[in-house]
Amino acid sequence: MDKLTVFVALTAVAVALQAGVLLAMFLVLRKTGERLEALATEVKTKVLPTIEQAQAMLTEVRPKLEIITENLKETTGTVREQIKRVDSAVNDVVDRARLQIIRADELLSRTLDRVEYTSEVVQRTVVSPVRQMSGLWQGISAGLEFFFSSRGRHNGDRRERRPVPQDEMFI
Repeated sequence: MDKLTVFVALTAVAVALQAGVLLAMFLVLRKTGERLEALATEVKTKVLPTIEQAQAMLTEVRPKLEIITENLKETTGTVREQIKRVDSAVNDVVDRARLQIIRADELLSRTLDRVEYTSEVVQRTVVSPVRQMSGLWQGISAGLEFFFSSRGRHNGDRRERRPVPQDEMFI
């Protein structure tokens, strides 16, 4: 046999083998293609309507969400302004209350000082002279009593002199 025949036979076997591999690849690709077509059909029938519904819902909801977002921004701004107003009002009230407390404290301090001063003045101008006058009166009274009781003894009257209690001398 000659080399050429062996070469042709080997080439024929290689070509047949290659044809078999290509046929197997064709069959596998065909099955895979059928599966892919079935999968694509399933996606088209099940997933695409869901996606379309989601898109339709998003297009319906989007303007509403934008309105809600805008309203929320406006409300937040209004709330911030109101909080600032309330804060300034509270600070003003606290400042005024603090000022009134200071004024009341000063008024109370001045009043207590005046009461103390008036008490001292009354003590000096009224109570001390009254005590002195009382003491003077007690002295005059004791002297007169002694004087009149002494005359009675000289006249033969033996009255016992009443002692002047010490408690009556001072108020």
